[in-house]
Amino acid sequence: MTEIPKDHPRYESLIAREKVAAGVKMGITSIQGLIAQGRGESFDYLIGERSTKSALYAERAAVAAMLLAKNPVISVNGNVAALAPDKVVALADVMGAKLEVNLFHRTETRVRLIIEQLKANGASEVLGKNPDATLELSHDRRLVESRGIYSADVVLVPLEDGDRCEKLVEMGKTVIAIDLNPLSRTSRTATISIVDNLTRALDNMIKLGVELKKERKEELVELITTYDNKRALSEAVSEIQENLKAIAAELEY
Repeated sequence: MTEIPKDHPRYESLIAREKVAAGVKMGITSIQGLIAQGRGESFDYLIGERSTKSALYAERAAVAAMLLAKNPVISVNGNVAALAPDKVVALADVMGAKLEVNLFHRTETRVRLIIEQLKANGASEVLGKNPDATLELSHDRRLVESRGIYSADVVLVPLEDGDRCEKLVEMGKTVIAIDLNPLSRTSRTATISIVDNLTRALDNMIKLGVELKKERKEELVELITTYDNKRALSEAVSEIQENLKAIAAELEY
Protein backbone atom coordinates (compact mmCIF):
# COMPACT_ATOMS: atom_id res chain seq x y z
CA MET A 1 0.00 0.00 0.00
CA THR A 2 1.02 3.59 -0.52
CA GLU A 3 2.37 5.06 2.72
CA ILE A 4 -0.01 7.76 3.95
CA PRO A 5 1.36 10.24 6.52
CA LYS A 6 -0.72 10.16 9.71
CA ASP A 7 -0.98 13.94 9.79
CA HIS A 8 -2.75 13.97 6.42
CA PRO A 9 -6.24 15.52 6.90
CA ARG A 10 -7.79 12.68 4.88
CA TYR A 11 -5.72 9.94 6.55
CA GLU A 12 -8.54 7.56 7.56
CA SER A 13 -10.30 7.90 4.23
CA LEU A 14 -7.12 7.37 2.21
CA ILE A 15 -6.14 4.34 4.28
CA ALA A 16 -9.56 2.79 3.62
CA ARG A 17 -9.13 3.35 -0.12
CA GLU A 18 -5.68 1.77 -0.01
CA LYS A 19 -7.01 -1.27 1.86
CA VAL A 20 -9.79 -1.88 -0.66
CA ALA A 21 -7.38 -1.42 -3.58
CA ALA A 22 -4.96 -3.85 -1.92
CA GLY A 23 -7.87 -6.27 -1.45
CA VAL A 24 -8.50 -6.21 -5.20
CA LYS A 25 -4.84 -6.96 -5.90
CA MET A 26 -4.90 -9.82 -3.38
CA GLY A 27 -8.01 -11.31 -4.96
CA ILE A 28 -10.12 -10.72 -1.84
CA THR A 29 -12.22 -7.80 -3.07
CA SER A 30 -14.01 -7.66 -6.40
CA ILE A 31 -13.28 -4.73 -8.72
CA GLN A 32 -16.90 -3.65 -8.14
CA GLY A 33 -15.99 -3.25 -4.47
CA LEU A 34 -14.02 -0.13 -5.35
CA ILE A 35 -17.21 1.53 -6.57
CA ALA A 36 -19.09 0.48 -3.45
CA GLN A 37 -16.35 1.99 -1.28
CA GLY A 38 -16.49 5.29 -3.13
CA ARG A 39 -20.27 5.45 -2.88
CA GLY A 40 -20.13 4.84 0.87
CA GLU A 41 -17.43 7.44 1.31
CA SER A 42 -19.62 10.07 -0.33
CA PHE A 43 -22.33 9.47 2.27
CA ASP A 44 -19.72 9.59 5.04
CA TYR A 45 -18.95 13.15 3.93
CA LEU A 46 -22.64 13.95 4.29
CA ILE A 47 -22.89 12.71 7.88
CA GLY A 48 -19.70 14.49 8.85
CA GLU A 49 -17.40 11.45 9.06
CA ARG A 50 -18.43 10.70 12.61
CA SER A 51 -20.61 8.26 14.51
CA THR A 52 -23.83 10.21 14.90
CA LYS A 53 -26.37 9.99 17.70
CA SER A 54 -28.67 7.87 15.52
CA ALA A 55 -25.81 5.50 14.65
CA LEU A 56 -24.93 4.97 18.32
CA TYR A 57 -28.62 4.37 19.09
CA ALA A 58 -28.74 1.65 16.44
CA GLU A 59 -25.40 0.18 17.47
CA ARG A 60 -26.57 -0.31 21.06
CA ALA A 61 -29.70 -2.12 19.90
CA ALA A 62 -27.65 -4.22 17.48
CA VAL A 63 -25.24 -5.32 20.19
CA ALA A 64 -28.13 -6.20 22.51
CA ALA A 65 -29.72 -8.30 19.76
CA MET A 66 -26.48 -10.17 19.08
CA LEU A 67 -25.82 -10.83 22.78
CA LEU A 68 -29.32 -12.27 23.22
CA ALA A 69 -29.19 -14.35 20.02
CA LYS A 70 -29.01 -18.14 20.07
CA ASN A 71 -27.08 -18.33 16.80
CA PRO A 72 -25.66 -14.93 15.77
CA VAL A 73 -23.75 -14.87 12.49
CA ILE A 74 -21.65 -12.15 10.89
CA SER A 75 -21.71 -12.23 7.08
CA VAL A 76 -18.39 -11.25 5.52
CA ASN A 77 -17.76 -10.05 1.96
CA GLY A 78 -14.62 -8.89 0.19
CA ASN A 79 -14.78 -5.26 1.28
CA VAL A 80 -15.24 -6.21 4.92
CA ALA A 81 -12.31 -8.64 4.72
CA ALA A 82 -10.12 -5.95 3.18
CA LEU A 83 -11.16 -3.04 5.40
CA ALA A 84 -11.47 -4.55 8.86
CA PRO A 85 -10.64 -8.27 9.17
CA ASP A 86 -9.22 -7.81 12.68
CA LYS A 87 -12.23 -5.84 13.89
CA VAL A 88 -14.83 -8.25 12.50
CA VAL A 89 -13.00 -11.17 14.13
CA ALA A 90 -12.82 -9.25 17.42
CA LEU A 91 -16.55 -8.50 17.27
CA ALA A 92 -17.35 -12.16 16.61
CA ASP A 93 -15.30 -13.13 19.66
CA VAL A 94 -17.05 -10.60 21.93
CA MET A 95 -20.50 -11.63 20.68
CA GLY A 96 -19.90 -15.37 20.46
CA ALA A 97 -20.89 -15.11 16.80
CA LYS A 98 -19.97 -17.24 13.82
CA LEU A 99 -18.31 -15.80 10.73
CA GLU A 100 -19.51 -16.79 7.27
CA VAL A 101 -18.20 -15.68 3.89
CA ASN A 102 -21.01 -14.77 1.51
CA LEU A 103 -20.33 -13.16 -1.86
CA PHE A 104 -22.27 -11.78 -4.81
CA HIS A 105 -19.27 -12.14 -7.14
CA ARG A 106 -18.39 -15.57 -5.80
CA THR A 107 -15.45 -17.72 -6.84
CA GLU A 108 -13.98 -20.55 -4.82
CA THR A 109 -10.63 -18.75 -4.88
CA ARG A 110 -12.08 -15.58 -3.39
CA VAL A 111 -13.86 -17.54 -0.67
CA ARG A 112 -10.62 -19.34 0.23
CA LEU A 113 -8.60 -16.12 0.28
CA ILE A 114 -11.13 -14.36 2.52
CA ILE A 115 -11.19 -17.30 4.91
CA GLU A 116 -7.39 -17.23 5.04
CA GLN A 117 -7.46 -13.47 5.66
CA LEU A 118 -9.86 -13.86 8.59
CA LYS A 119 -7.90 -16.73 10.09
CA ALA A 120 -4.68 -14.72 9.77
CA ASN A 121 -6.44 -12.12 11.92
CA GLY A 122 -7.38 -14.58 14.66
CA ALA A 123 -10.53 -16.38 13.51
CA SER A 124 -10.61 -20.01 14.59
CA GLU A 125 -13.39 -21.06 12.21
CA VAL A 126 -14.94 -19.40 9.18
CA LEU A 127 -17.97 -20.81 7.36
CA GLY A 128 -18.86 -20.33 3.71
CA LYS A 129 -16.55 -22.71 1.87
CA ASN A 130 -19.02 -25.58 1.79
CA PRO A 131 -22.54 -24.19 1.36
CA ASP A 132 -25.19 -26.85 1.93
CA ALA A 133 -28.31 -24.67 1.93
CA THR A 134 -29.80 -22.01 -0.32
CA LEU A 135 -31.83 -18.84 0.04
CA GLU A 136 -34.54 -18.04 -2.51
CA LEU A 137 -32.34 -15.77 -4.62
CA SER A 138 -31.18 -16.00 -8.22
CA HIS A 139 -27.51 -15.16 -7.60
CA ASP A 140 -24.61 -16.57 -5.59
CA ARG A 141 -25.59 -14.75 -2.40
CA ARG A 142 -28.10 -17.59 -2.09
CA LEU A 143 -25.32 -20.07 -1.16
CA VAL A 144 -25.11 -20.43 2.63
CA GLU A 145 -24.27 -22.98 5.29
CA SER A 146 -27.07 -24.62 7.28
CA ARG A 147 -25.34 -24.10 10.63
CA GLY A 148 -24.50 -20.50 9.76
CA ILE A 149 -26.61 -17.89 7.99
CA TYR A 150 -29.40 -20.32 7.11
CA SER A 151 -30.21 -21.18 10.74
CA ALA A 152 -29.11 -17.89 12.31
CA ASP A 153 -31.64 -15.93 14.34
CA VAL A 154 -29.59 -12.72 14.13
CA VAL A 155 -27.41 -11.84 11.13
CA LEU A 156 -25.06 -8.88 10.90
CA VAL A 157 -24.69 -7.94 7.24
CA PRO A 158 -22.13 -5.16 6.75
CA LEU A 159 -22.15 -3.59 3.26
CA GLU A 160 -25.10 -5.66 2.12
CA ASP A 161 -27.21 -6.30 -1.00
CA GLY A 162 -30.80 -5.19 -0.56
CA ASP A 163 -32.41 -8.31 -1.98
CA ARG A 164 -30.61 -10.70 0.38
CA CYS A 165 -31.40 -8.45 3.31
CA GLU A 166 -35.06 -8.55 2.31
CA LYS A 167 -34.99 -12.34 2.00
CA LEU A 168 -33.38 -12.81 5.41
CA VAL A 169 -36.02 -10.57 7.01
CA GLU A 170 -38.75 -12.58 5.27
CA MET A 171 -37.27 -15.71 6.86
CA GLY A 172 -37.94 -14.18 10.28
CA LYS A 173 -34.37 -13.25 11.13
CA THR A 174 -33.25 -10.12 12.91
CA VAL A 175 -31.06 -8.43 10.31
CA ILE A 176 -28.51 -5.80 11.33
CA ALA A 177 -27.14 -3.71 8.45
CA ILE A 178 -24.16 -1.37 8.41
CA ASP A 179 -24.84 1.00 5.53
CA LEU A 180 -23.82 4.65 5.19
CA ASN A 181 -26.78 5.31 2.90
CA PRO A 182 -29.98 5.72 4.96
CA LEU A 183 -32.00 5.75 1.72
CA SER A 184 -30.84 2.35 0.46
CA ARG A 185 -33.14 -0.65 0.18
CA THR A 186 -30.92 -2.44 2.68
CA SER A 187 -31.27 0.32 5.29
CA ARG A 188 -35.02 0.52 4.83
CA THR A 189 -35.46 -3.28 4.92
CA ALA A 190 -33.17 -4.28 7.80
CA THR A 191 -34.44 -4.74 11.33
CA ILE A 192 -31.66 -2.53 12.71
CA SER A 193 -29.88 -0.15 10.33
CA ILE A 194 -26.58 1.36 11.40
CA VAL A 195 -25.80 4.44 9.30
CA ASP A 196 -22.10 4.57 10.02
CA ASN A 197 -18.69 3.87 8.54
CA LEU A 198 -17.80 0.18 8.81
CA THR A 199 -14.66 0.55 10.92
CA ARG A 200 -16.24 3.09 13.29
CA ALA A 201 -19.32 0.89 13.69
CA LEU A 202 -17.25 -2.21 14.46
CA ASP A 203 -15.11 -0.31 16.98
CA ASN A 204 -18.23 1.04 18.69
CA MET A 205 -19.92 -2.37 18.75
CA ILE A 206 -16.88 -4.11 20.22
CA LYS A 207 -16.75 -1.55 23.03
CA LEU A 208 -20.51 -1.72 23.58
CA GLY A 209 -20.37 -5.52 23.56
CA VAL A 210 -17.89 -5.57 26.42
CA GLU A 211 -20.02 -3.07 28.37
CA LEU A 212 -23.45 -4.59 27.70
CA LYS A 213 -22.32 -8.11 28.59
CA LYS A 214 -22.42 -6.91 32.19
CA GLU A 215 -26.07 -5.86 31.95
CA ARG A 216 -29.04 -7.97 33.02
CA LYS A 217 -30.97 -9.76 30.29
CA GLU A 218 -33.99 -7.53 30.96
CA GLU A 219 -31.93 -4.44 30.15
CA LEU A 220 -30.86 -5.90 26.82
CA VAL A 221 -34.42 -6.88 25.97
CA GLU A 222 -35.56 -3.32 26.68
CA LEU A 223 -32.92 -1.92 24.31
CA ILE A 224 -34.37 -4.06 21.53
CA THR A 225 -38.08 -3.64 22.26
CA THR A 226 -37.81 0.15 22.51
CA TYR A 227 -35.72 0.46 19.34
CA ASP A 228 -37.45 2.06 16.34
CA ASN A 229 -35.64 1.63 13.02
CA LYS A 230 -37.77 4.21 11.19
CA ARG A 231 -36.89 6.73 13.88
CA ALA A 232 -33.18 5.88 13.52
CA LEU A 233 -33.29 6.36 9.74
CA SER A 234 -35.31 9.56 10.01
CA GLU A 235 -32.80 10.96 12.48
CA ALA A 236 -29.92 9.92 10.20
CA VAL A 237 -31.45 11.90 7.35
CA SER A 238 -31.99 14.87 9.69
CA GLU A 239 -28.35 14.67 10.80
CA ILE A 240 -27.27 14.85 7.16
CA GLN A 241 -29.48 17.89 6.65
CA GLU A 242 -28.08 19.61 9.74
CA ASN A 243 -24.51 18.90 8.66
CA LEU A 244 -25.17 20.35 5.21
CA LYS A 245 -26.79 23.43 6.76
CA ALA A 246 -23.71 23.95 8.94
CA ILE A 247 -21.42 23.66 5.92
CA ALA A 248 -23.61 26.06 3.92
CA ALA A 249 -23.45 28.56 6.77
CA GLU A 250 -19.65 28.40 6.71
CA LEU A 251 -19.66 29.13 2.98
CA GLU A 252 -21.92 32.18 3.20
CA TYR A 253 -20.39 35.40 1.97
